[in-house]
Amino acid sequence: MPQNAQGFSLKVLTINTHKGFAAFNRRFILPELRDAVRATAADIVFLQEVMGTHAVNQLEVENWPDTPHYEFLADTMWNDFAYGRNAVYPEGHHGNAILSRFPIVAFENRDISVEGTEKRGLLHCQVQIPDQAEPLHAICVHLGLRDAHRHAQLNLLCDLVNGLPKGAPVVVAGDFNDWQQKANAILKKGAAMEEVFSGKNGRPARTFPARFPLLRLDRIYVRNAGISHPQTIPLRPWSHLSDHAPLAVEIHL
Repeated sequence: MPQNAQGFSLKVLTINTHKGFAAFNRRFILPELRDAVRATAADIVFLQEVMGTHAVNQLEVENWPDTPHYEFLADTMWNDFAYGRNAVYPEGHHGNAILSRFPIVAFENRDISVEGTEKRGLLHCQVQIPDQAEPLHAICVHLGLRDAHRHAQLNLLCDLVNGLPKGAPVVVAGDFNDWQQKANAILKKGAAMEEVFSGKNGRPARTFPARFPLLRLDRIYVRNAGISHPQTIPLRPWSHLSDHAPLAVEIHL
């Protein structure tokens, strides 16, 4: 998070935590995931499918933390965090979360669910960056599985971004489930947002399944911010920590 010739820079990371379990739910790996996330030294972390609480697992799963998963992952490294509860069921709930080294001065979880389908939300945080007049708007995304639903949800995301102050820096990251690769065009036309890997490689990064990534499901988009060093995180140790590969990039303000 140094100050440099390009202005203030910070590192962001996005990862679908798969509710703290390895692929196929064979093993609870949240403590290992915390170590791996800490090792990236990211300043702001976007989390999807993160558990708030689960009454059954808390009793039956060894090493299940006493705190919500996002708080356990934040530990002492990220002083601020916000959680947007999306899916609620008898045993508990899960959703999106953002961890930040910098103060989160405001947040809201905007419901973008399509009636009759799994609950989805946009977690929008305003993050106060040192020596910056405008807060950074960080939006964590986990979109639906059906094309028509994603299209509607992307339009709602455009509405949210376009409602922000015109010159404010914006970072949108998460699991877009966009295997048909339609989101780039919608977000560029609808909200002037650029996907960080597409600028370098012509298309988003492959992230799913993590052990042998084929589909380009996870994304980081920016507006009013520069980027450098977009990277998919090496498969080891990540390939057994989630079914999605994490993405990271340096943001310049």
